[in-house]
Amino acid sequence: MSAAVPRSGPRAEFGEERPALSVRRSPTRPRAAVLLLHGGREDGLEAPPLLNLPAARMRPFAAAIARATPLDEVAVAEVRYRHRGWNGPRADPVHDARRALHGLLGDTESLPVVLVGHSMGARAALRLAGDPRVHGVVALAPWWPPDESVAGTAGRRLIALHDEHDRVTAARNTWELLARARRAGAHTLGVRMPSGGHAMLRDARTWHRVATALTLGLLGLAPLPAALNGDGAYPAGEPQPSAPPKSPLTSTTSMPPQPSVPQSPQSPLSPGEVLAEVRPR
Repeated sequence: MSAAVPRSGPRAEFGEERPALSVRRSPTRPRAAVLLLHGGREDGLEAPPLLNLPAARMRPFAAAIARATPLDEVAVAEVRYRHRGWNGPRADPVHDARRALHGLLGDTESLPVVLVGHSMGARAALRLAGDPRVHGVVALAPWWPPDESVAGTAGRRLIALHDEHDRVTAARNTWELLARARRAGAHTLGVRMPSGGHAMLRDARTWHRVATALTLGLLGLAPLPAALNGDGAYPAGEPQPSAPPKSPLTSTTSMPPQPSVPQSPQSPLSPGEVLAEVRPR
């Protein structure tokens, strides 16, 4: 049974206190949803400013995903945080992301969601990966500290894009977390981006294109690499991950060109992991 997404205009907002959610597109009877989570700071109890650059950076991703997905089937929304920072054990963005997920879906468990998060937003998305409605996570230049837990990722599809020249968050930590998640039973893909840094500004269109194509794959609207479908190779002695959730959609909708992401022969991930590399055009 499909759920109805709340709506009151093209960019409706919902939630308690500071709105938790900004809805970019709200079909009457959606079959799936994409929720975008922007970045922030390590610490900051103040509210994000009106001119919020991390939130603004995610809007082209939201627009690209909205253009590429069926108008009457996929809801697209963005999380709005009450606080600017992660704030240690408070993990404020996680609570806001949960509020947004509830605002978007209500109590229904029938509407699958793909989370697309940047930096701090990718950390919050990882914490929500265990929600039964979350079918996959696309993490952009994620902030994943070395001790970040991978609990809840078993059986989930977890994709990360990172430029190894990022000076704000370490791509090494990203590849290491993907390796741990894979051993914990997740289906993982690491994508080494050729440029862009942490803000993903240089060659931004490539970031938009690759992230959109992989989001479409998680929704069942485009092909996915074999490892994300449970068909990858696994080292001897490691447990076989459970089957990933079935993609929620199939469609003949015209899709944008798919990214060229050949498997890299020099992978920093452990054996059995998958690392792809986007090459400059």
